[in-house]
Order: sequence, then C-alpha cells, then structure tokens
Amino acid sequence: MKPSKNTELSVAHNLKIALFHLGSGIVDVLTTGVWNRIMVADLGFSATFVGLLTALRYFLAPLGVIAGRFSDTHTIGGFRRLFWIWLGRAMMALSTVTLGFATAELVRRAQTGLGSETPLALWLALVFSFLLFSLGSAISGSTFLALIYDRAGEKQRGRAVGLVWTFLLIGFAAGGVFFSLLLPPEDGTGELGFSAGSVLTLFLVTAGILSALWFFSLLGEEQRNSRIAKAKAEQGSSLLYDLSLVWRSRVMTFFLLYLTLSMLFVFLQDTVLEPFAGEVFGMEAHVTNRFAAYWGSMAIIGSFVVLFFSGKHSLFTDGNLARGGIIVLLFAYAVFALSALGELRPLVTPGLVLLGLGMGIWNIGTLGMMMEMSPAGRAGTFLGFWTLCVTFARGAGVAGGGIVRDLMLSLTGEHTSAYGAVFCCGFIGLLFALYVLWQVKRGDRKTDARSEAELAAVLSHSLD
Repeated sequence: MKPSKNTELSVAHNLKIALFHLGSGIVDVLTTGVWNRIMVADLGFSATFVGLLTALRYFLAPLGVIAGRFSDTHTIGGFRRLFWIWLGRAMMALSTVTLGFATAELVRRAQTGLGSETPLALWLALVFSFLLFSLGSAISGSTFLALIYDRAGEKQRGRAVGLVWTFLLIGFAAGGVFFSLLLPPEDGTGELGFSAGSVLTLFLVTAGILSALWFFSLLGEEQRNSRIAKAKAEQGSSLLYDLSLVWRSRVMTFFLLYLTLSMLFVFLQDTVLEPFAGEVFGMEAHVTNRFAAYWGSMAIIGSFVVLFFSGKHSLFTDGNLARGGIIVLLFAYAVFALSALGELRPLVTPGLVLLGLGMGIWNIGTLGMMMEMSPAGRAGTFLGFWTLCVTFARGAGVAGGGIVRDLMLSLTGEHTSAYGAVFCCGFIGLLFALYVLWQVKRGDRKTDARSEAELAAVLSHSLD
C-alpha cells in the first residue's frame, strides 16, 4: 500500500501539527523535571527507583518499530497512523492523571506524618502510571513521524519535521514557566512548600491541556480510508526482511552508523555540563540552572533561521545542515574542553551558545535525513527503527558522560581533567561521526549496483 498522495503542507498546517510536540515538551518537563524533583529532593525517595521509572520509555522503545510496521500495512477504523497516535497519547494523558493522584497522596502522607511506610497500592500506582506512559510514548512516537512523512510532500518533509522539533524545544521552555506558575510556594505547607492539593491540580490541569493539544493538532490531518489492499509485503516481506536493507545498502549502513554516533556523542555532555560549572568554577545552582535556557533558546533561534532559508537556498539541504550542525558542535566541545583543562570560566557562555546553535541545526538536518532514508510504503517501519536507534544511542550518551567523568576522576583526582576528558571524547566522537556522514554523501553520488538492486527490491514490495 502506497501512502496517500501528499498534498501541499502549508506553514499554517505545519504549525498546527507542531502543537503536538509542544505538548510533548511540556509533559517531558513534568515527568523528568517536576515529578523527579518532588520525589527525590522533597519526599526523599530513592533516585535509582525514580530513575528506573522515568527510563521505562527507553526499554519499551522497540514497540515503536512494531507499531510503525503495523501502521504501514493495516488500517484501524480507516486510519493508518492516527489510531496509534491518539491511542498512545490518550494513554499518556491517563497516566498523567493517575501519577498526579499517587504523587498527591504521597505528599499528603508526608505532610500529615502518616509514617515512612508507603502502601503497596501507591507503589503499584506509580509503576502502572509510568508503564502506561512509556507504552503510549513508544507506539505514538514513530507513527507520528510517519504521519508527517505521509502528510508532507517530499521537498517539505525537512521543514515539516524541523518545525515540529523546534516546538518540542519551545515546549521545554514553556513547561518550566507553566509549572512554576501552577506550583507556587504556599504558606502553612511545612518543609515541602506546596500542598497535596496543588500537586494534584498541577497534574490534572496539565493532562487536560496535553489532551487538547494532542487531539487538536492532528484533527483532520489524516484522511479516513476504509479500503486497504493486502500488501505484497504481507505475502513475502517481513519486518526483518525490510530492516535487513539497512545492512545490505551501503548508504543506509553509513547513515545508521552516523545516527548512532552523532546521537551518542552530542548527548555525552547532558549530565555533566552543570556539575562541570559547579565543581570546576564554583558556580552556584541558580546560575547553572539557567544553562538549559541558554542553549535551548539558541537552539530555537538556530532552528528558525535554517528553516527560513531551507526553502530558499539550495545549500540548505538536510545533509548540509547535518554536516554544518556537527561542525558547530565540534567547536562547542573544543571550547568546553579548553575551558575545563585551562580553567577558563569566560569560555563557558560561548560554549553554551555554540552548543545550542549546533544542536538546532544538526537536529533539523538529521531528522530530515531520517525522512529521506525511509522508503515510501515503509515509512512507519523505518522511522520506528531510526527512532529506536536514536533512543538507545541518546541513553548511552547520557550515561556515558557520567561514566567517563567518574572514571577519569578516580584516575586523576582532578575535576578539570575529568570534565576535560568528557569534552575531548565528545569532540573525537563527533569528528568520526562527521567522517561517516561524508560517506553517506559519497554513497548518494555513487552507490554500488547491489545496493541499488536491494533498495529497488524493498520499494517494489510497497503496498498498492
């Protein structure tokens, strides 16, 4: 089954679809920021337990490939993508409600002195909430990208997915402001500074806003089609067969390697950047807490600038944007390495600016390439696979930065060397990623006959 004919995706419709990820950014801040802070810092729960719950989405990410594959070959209620997206987001909204009730009860127990023993029902409610949240995230993430693929014309996909990703960043920033307004300090609430009622209100209001954003953003964006032909792929093509193209095609093999390396090393700094400023330069928490705002705002600016020019100049292709973003990120890591090893505090701010600009440009180019590397009729399958690789690589990068820092600190006993090693590793890794990306470009110009034949074989299995 080939996807329905693409219509021109106007900027207005693109902005409407992008509201979907505005909600995604807000809920990410709620679960990994606000809830994490309440549980660990305010209620004193184990950071390991909290971390495992918030990391459940990484373990369930493979389900995204299966959902994407199913949406390529079947319709439910006449819809290929929309059923999975709305089902997944409904699960996430419901989990936000149940998480709110469970967290509010924990706050109430802490304030009323009901003892340190947490009832089993509350533990089960927390686990259920994050299991539901992670499952919903897995099945809706890749199918949402596939809907963008279907909805936009070939030349519009880079702009479409880039604008959607930019709204994710805006959601991060908006979420921080929004939650500070919904959970202000309250008198008479003891050491916590907030009441169980205010916590519950925050989660319930957020669930309502997210539901509205997720529903409205995609309303009418997929045409209902009750007629679907049985696929040749269902007759002779399996999920493993389709994905084996990645290893049989030189271009896709190098792209997979690039995607993994770039995601891993870009996020190597994620968990060490603020501790680096605190331990090397003695910056206070209220200063380092602004780091995300600094690089995030620069990422938004960089994204909007390249999106503006991408449709007006031939140099602003997805591949060139990915290469340009990596180069800017190389400068960012070099500046951070010099700052750490030379104890040069004035270099921290330029490093944050370069980091944000590089991430904005690199992400738009890389997301556009993910669209390019997904064959028609198999968009859900391949975008699910690319998303799976991105998820695991990013998780490895986030954890890897802390591992490198701790290892070097144990060997040298110096914070400057420990953090300098992290930034040097990131620089070397991104340099290799840039080399691999160049091989993808070479493969675009000159592909061996076997790769072309394998690609044609998969495309011929697309549904009618």
